[in-house]
Order: sequence, then C-alpha cells, then structure tokens
Amino acid sequence: MAAKKKSQKSLDKWTKQKGRTASGKPSPQGRKATGEAYMPAAQVKKLKSTEAGRKKLAAANRKKREATKQGKQHAKHGLHKGKKR
Repeated sequence: MAAKKKSQKSLDKWTKQKGRTASGKPSPQGRKATGEAYMPAAQVKKLKSTEAGRKKLAAANRKKREATKQGKQHAKHGLHKGKKR
C-alpha cells in the first residue's frame, strides 16, 4: 500500500472531526440546503460561547445563505480565515 498524499491525510483528518451546522440541522447535498456554514462541532461550541462569536457565526451564515441563493457551493464567510487549506 502506497503512502497517502498530503491531501488524502488532510481529508482523513477532516472526516474524523464531527462536522455540523450551528443549528444542528443537517446540511444536505443536492437537496434544499440550510444555508449555514458547516464546521467542526468544537468550533461551533467555541463560537456560540461568546457574544462576539455568535455575531461572527450570524455574519457567516448570512454570507453562506447569500452564496447559496446565487447557486454557489462555497462562500467566503471568514470563519476559516488564517487556517491552512
């Protein structure tokens, strides 16, 4: 078995995180989406714990919903800013 590429390792790491939306509702693909940013549960918990975090989350969800209305899959909402991708 060959060693995994960097992108494969990254995907494995991302898959192990418990991803969710802030509301806890599913974010379905191909069906009507919630229009919420999808991120690790730990990040949601951290954002919801402060007023500033809740404002960031609300702003990110507004940007995500607007992008969804325009038919875009991804939105630059700023919650992943500064993180290596």
